[in-house]
Amino acid sequence: MKKIGKLEAVFWSIALPGFAQLLMGQLFKGSLFVFLEILINVMGHFNTAIMYSFLGETEMALRIVDYQWLMFYPCLYMFAMWDAYRSASPETPIETLTFLPFVFGAYFITVGLMYSPKVEIFGVIPGPVFFPMMALIPGLLIGHILRKIFLLIRKT
Repeated sequence: MKKIGKLEAVFWSIALPGFAQLLMGQLFKGSLFVFLEILINVMGHFNTAIMYSFLGETEMALRIVDYQWLMFYPCLYMFAMWDAYRSASPETPIETLTFLPFVFGAYFITVGLMYSPKVEIFGVIPGPVFFPMMALIPGLLIGHILRKIFLLIRKT
């Protein structure tokens, strides 16, 4: 099994879920993540929604998305990222509760996706691509804060 750093693993997972696992020699798991990402992406019409969003055609992005499929995407994406982070060679001593930011990130992205047709910010509808991305930020922050709190509680 090839060792890669945690940061490299996360960046490869951002590029495509499963890439980091494939690089580390976890062929079955990596192939499964890649397959599921492509399946959910195609069935949810996500790439088309990304294209429309970047072209400023948010209404088309909202119409084209299949929410029943796309709601699986955040959990798969964040789980594959956490798995890559966890499986990568340790750069620091053994870490505990590192899953919390990933879990809360997935939760907030999913909720952001559900609310994306209704949210308007300064007269602009961010849509099913940009609003869930914006929702990731508070999810990661809350996950990090909770991790710190739980680690402090464990020490006492």
